[in-house]
This record gives sequence, structure tokens and C-alpha cells, in this order.
Amino acid sequence: MIGVVEAFSPTYSIARAKFLKACAAAGLTVDSHVHPLKGGEGEEIAMDVALDGAADAKQLLMVTSACHGVEGHCGSGVQVFSLYDDEWRDKARAAGVAVLYVHALNPHGFSHGRRVTNENVDLNRNFSDYTKPLPVNAAYAELHALLLPAAWPPTPDNQEAINAWIATHGVAAYQAAVTGGQYQFEDGLFFGGKAPTWSNQTFRTVLRTHAQSARGLAWIDLHTGLGPNGLGERIFAARDDKAAYARANAWWGTPAMPVTSIYDGSSTSAFLTGLMCGAIYDECPAADYTGIALEYGTQPIMEVTGALRADHWLYQHPEAPAELASSIRARMLEAFYTDMDAWKGQIISQARQAMFQAVDGLTAADSAR
Repeated sequence: MIGVVEAFSPTYSIARAKFLKACAAAGLTVDSHVHPLKGGEGEEIAMDVALDGAADAKQLLMVTSACHGVEGHCGSGVQVFSLYDDEWRDKARAAGVAVLYVHALNPHGFSHGRRVTNENVDLNRNFSDYTKPLPVNAAYAELHALLLPAAWPPTPDNQEAINAWIATHGVAAYQAAVTGGQYQFEDGLFFGGKAPTWSNQTFRTVLRTHAQSARGLAWIDLHTGLGPNGLGERIFAARDDKAAYARANAWWGTPAMPVTSIYDGSSTSAFLTGLMCGAIYDECPAADYTGIALEYGTQPIMEVTGALRADHWLYQHPEAPAELASSIRARMLEAFYTDMDAWKGQIISQARQAMFQAVDGLTAADSAR
């Protein structure tokens, strides 16, 4: 067994080492998809995949981390703890549910302390059909130059201009404009890309290898950065499908805390484009799919977007003074990872509950078929 706090890691390299050690202790083989670039410490980085259960299991639960790299501190902690959790593993095994752990969907961002991939792409906006015209985010176009000013910290005039936009349109519109996804500004925030990234293509390979035989497929994708600190919002992560949404609510929702959705405006997340869950429908068309993003709060939304603005500014200005660069990186980490024991306990307890519920849901759905 491992302690809750011990399951979390301050860096990608330590997190990966803990994950590989946990897999070895659990007797699992790891399939490592090595990234072509190196990490922030010059280390090898990879999307590491481990299957706990039968390769031909008809019921499969995926637990994934670091879709948005710097958020991997949270997701990795959940995965490491779970691999040492005998009660959890016995639960899944007895139900005939295989569990697929994908550690670091975006290892480059995790290692470098960034939310985006090495292509400056938000992975959860990168699953669009690039053979068709891409969505145009006109509101983001209005804000782009203000979000990434020439100097950092921003001048008072810059902040006043952003405040004026928010006063006119509202905070919710600002969040939607900035975070919803955009495909016009390659150096900008929440850029969806012009083509599938390495992480996109590699994740599709993982699905084809490990998930195509599943008939019941559940997915818990671990995120941070939205909502009250430590609270895990269960956000519906699938197409706008009423039956799938009802199923997700039956598995994971309660009257006090239902599963939220970007489609009806109930989520703290804005409406998004190019979602990663689109790969499920492409690569596992025979699966009966149910998924959520488990989104843990850290800091208020304006502080999180401020940290992201600073991070993108720094990416554009590698010549920035070392002290400023260090402060920006520290701010990014704090925006997506609350390094406190109580927060880590909340993360584990809520994730563990959601995983148990997923097994029950898969079992019930299988019996009903």
C-alpha cells in the first residue's frame, strides 16, 4: 500500500518513476510510447499504458491523466494510488472489468509544466475533423492581442481593456471566448491545432490496441483548474447524447451533485470544440461508451486564466529574465496543483468513489444487454 500524499509527485520524472514502480508491484506490463522530444530535465518522456485485467475483457474502464500536461500531478497521483489499492483492484477483477491506465496523455506538457503539447496545442481541442473547415472563435480574435501583450506583467491599460471587455460581455462570455477553443492563432491560448498532434495520434493507437474488443467502455479523465478548490465536478464527456448522459448521471450523479454538461450550460466548463472523446467514436465504434471528466478545483477562474496568459507569454519570450520565468512557472503549477495534504485526500477519495461507481455501472449495463 502507498499513502495518499506519497502517491503524488512534484515533477513529471518522479511521477513517471512512481507509476512504473506501481505497475511493477502490481505485476502489470507497461507499454511505453516514447515521445520524440525530451522533457524539461532532458529526460525520456512517454505515454505509459498499463492494462489491469484481461486483454479481451468486454467491460473496460479507462483512467487517464495529463491530457493537459501540468494537470498530470493530480491524475498521476490517482493512478499510482489505485495500483496499490487492493480493495479497488479486487472490486474490478471480481466484476470482470479490466482497467486501462494511461499515464500522461501529454507527457511533454507534464514535464515542461505547461498545459499544452509541444505543438502549443490544447489536446482536448485537437480532435476535430481537419478535412473540414474549422470553427471560428470570433470573440477570442477580439481578445488575442490583449491576452498576450508585448510586456509582462501586463500594463494597467491592458488590464483595463480586458476589464472593459468583461464589463460589456460578462465573465462567462470571457471564459467561453478564451477557453472554448480556437484554430486561428497558433501562438494563442487554447489553440486546437491545424492537424492531429503526437498525443492525439498515439492515444488513438492505444485505443485500437486495448479498447476495440470492449462492448462496455467507461472513461474517467482526470483534470484540474475549474471550480471550488478540491471539489471534483463530474462533467459529461461524450457526444451530446441524451441516453449516454442519462447513463452517466445514473452511474456518477446524485440529486445534490448531478453530472454536469457543457451542452446544457450546467458545467463550470464552457462549451468546447475538438474534444478528445471524439476518438472513442472513431476507434471503438462498437463500444457502449460512458465517460466523464473529473475536474478538480484549484483557484478562481480569473487567476487560472491569468496563469495561462503568463505561461503563453513566456513561451513567446524565452529571453525573459530568469526570476520572472521562475515566478511564471511557479504560478502555473499552483493554478493546477494544490500541493496540500488535505487537497490530495479530497482528490483520492472522490476519484476512488467514481472508479467504484464506474465498475458498478458497467456491470449493470452489461446485465441489461
